[in-house]
Order: sequence, then C-alpha cells, then structure tokens
Amino acid sequence: MATPPTPGNFPEISRAESLIEYPSRFPIKVMGHKVDGLVHAITLIAKEFDPTFDASTIELRESKGGNYLGVTITITATSREQLDELYRTLSTHPMVKVVL
Repeated sequence: MATPPTPGNFPEISRAESLIEYPSRFPIKVMGHKVDGLVHAITLIAKEFDPTFDASTIELRESKGGNYLGVTITITATSREQLDELYRTLSTHPMVKVVL
C-alpha cells in the first residue's frame, strides 16, 4: 500500500510523468495592485530565471475597477525546479498578490 502524500512527503514526479516537456515556452499570469514598478519588478524576476526573456512579449490586462493589473509573462522553462523557484519568488514578492 502506498503512503499518501503529506506535507514534506510528496512523491517525486519522474520526467516521464511530467506533463511539460523541457525546454518549452511557458506562460505565467501574475496579478497585483496596479502600482508603479509592478511590471518592472516582474520583468527583473523573469530575466533572473530566464536570461532570454523578452519583455516585449509581456501582456497586460487591467481589472474592471482599475485597481489590479494582470501581467502575463512567457518564459522558456528548462526544468521543474526552475518553475517551482520562479513561482516561489514571484509569490513572495510584496507587490504580487496571485501567481497562476
């Protein structure tokens, strides 16, 4: 009988089980309050994890009320570890509210 996953006890996903083939283009949507510097901060983080990131490919979508901004970046994903760390870095940035 397999042990169910618990925090800190997640089964390793083999390369064959991954739904993503590396390298691949991978879109990430980041949302935060519409403030000066949000897009720049996200761009710097994207370039940290993907030196080939092209900021001209960023897509922006303002919320209906104009208080929030959705920023879609598309990076070249090279590994699960890279994506995990990128999500973690974006999620903990003080200007970011949600990362999808």
